[in-house]
Amino acid sequence: MMELKVINQNGKAAESMNASDDLFGREYNEALVHQLVTAYQANARSASSKQKGRSEIAKSTRKPFAQKGTGRARAGMASSPLWRGGGKIFPNSPDQNYTQKINRKMYRAGLASIFSQLVREGRLSVVDNLSIEAPKTKLLAQKIKDMGLQDVRVLIITDSIDENLYLSSRNLPNVLVVEAHQADPVSLVRFPNVLVTRGAIAKIEEMLA
Repeated sequence: MMELKVINQNGKAAESMNASDDLFGREYNEALVHQLVTAYQANARSASSKQKGRSEIAKSTRKPFAQKGTGRARAGMASSPLWRGGGKIFPNSPDQNYTQKINRKMYRAGLASIFSQLVREGRLSVVDNLSIEAPKTKLLAQKIKDMGLQDVRVLIITDSIDENLYLSSRNLPNVLVVEAHQADPVSLVRFPNVLVTRGAIAKIEEMLA
């Protein structure tokens, strides 16, 4: 077990907690993390572009000019992909599938590798509890400032999001609040600082065990 430092909502040191070495003390696997992030982004991609092949171009199929005697390269159709206005050789299709498969063991190992690197780089902070008395943006902004995370992009991972916390975070462009089961590899890599509640740590350990 490894020990994680914990702060309270005022930025003061609180009682530290023990966490799993498998989740927060794993060696960083750059190749696995890259594959995990690439697959996550690919699976979120929608095939929305449509291009026309040569058979779909509205041009005559008549031979544009004689095969010989013109001095030009021979041509059979004006819809040829070699011609301006012709069809695409490998056209994009709206039914194209971009998904990539990542098995459960790789996904868990990749997330554990990311969390471990966040701890090593000092980018992961654990807060004892995070609650907002009223749905006001300035209240959450003040708590973030007290914890020394002002003027930086922060990913907040909680065990549960109440309405006050959700409403308070919507107008903070550099803050994203998610529950433990919504933490994704792209956000974990993209945000310079990650703030996790004590309860969320327990849930993450349970999910990735």
